[in-house]
Amino acid sequence: MTVHFIGAGPGAADLLTLRAVALLQRAGVCLYAGTYLDDAVLGHCSPACELVDTQNLDLDQIVAVMTRATAEGKDVARLCSGDPSLYSAVTEQIKRLDAAGVAWDITPGVPAYAAAAAILGSELTVPELAQSVVLTRTQARSTVMPDSEDLENFARTKATLVLHLAITRIGALAAQLVPHYGADCPVAVVYRASQPEELVLRATLTTIAEQVESAGLKQAAVIIVGRALGVEGCAQSHLYDPARAR
Repeated sequence: MTVHFIGAGPGAADLLTLRAVALLQRAGVCLYAGTYLDDAVLGHCSPACELVDTQNLDLDQIVAVMTRATAEGKDVARLCSGDPSLYSAVTEQIKRLDAAGVAWDITPGVPAYAAAAAILGSELTVPELAQSVVLTRTQARSTVMPDSEDLENFARTKATLVLHLAITRIGALAAQLVPHYGADCPVAVVYRASQPEELVLRATLTTIAEQVESAGLKQAAVIIVGRALGVEGCAQSHLYDPARAR
């Protein structure tokens, strides 16, 4: 029996991969974070599947459910919001599963920032303007950030910046970014991308905090900062330049 870590995507039930849906349909137990996932995603599970909401469980309790289920001869689906490669605590869980001798694998999903960019109609890498995307978070009630990953260090690159788990501190963060990106730099906040409660806010670094406060956003939002947002004109990609040597 296997524990399948599955990227649940940003929330819409039709944004899961075909592999993810097949695994959910076969699973005897499905663990999910009720805070972030749309109920429709769980509709891919069979009626007989045991559903376990993990939002009030710690990692040891979650792994205990997994090991119990596999010992009972059941495959387990462990849904991760977005993609398991980002902020999913997969590393801690697989270490525990390895110690318990439980098999596991990982199925990728659509990350929240990609869904947000699609909703915005934006490419995050624009020729000669931004060719890098930084995916990061900031420290509040969370584990300590490495010293080398200070937000201002990333801001100095002027790359497109994607902030996770940071919506409650957006005012202070925007003020930190202004010296590097400029006060008029575009910012977008996408709340619950692809879900029924989806909300999109567009502003600048000096005006976004007021909009977020007015909307009462406290979680489940991605912040995207950079000149690539809403750009009207840009250099042409070398890849498709007719003058490029073939």
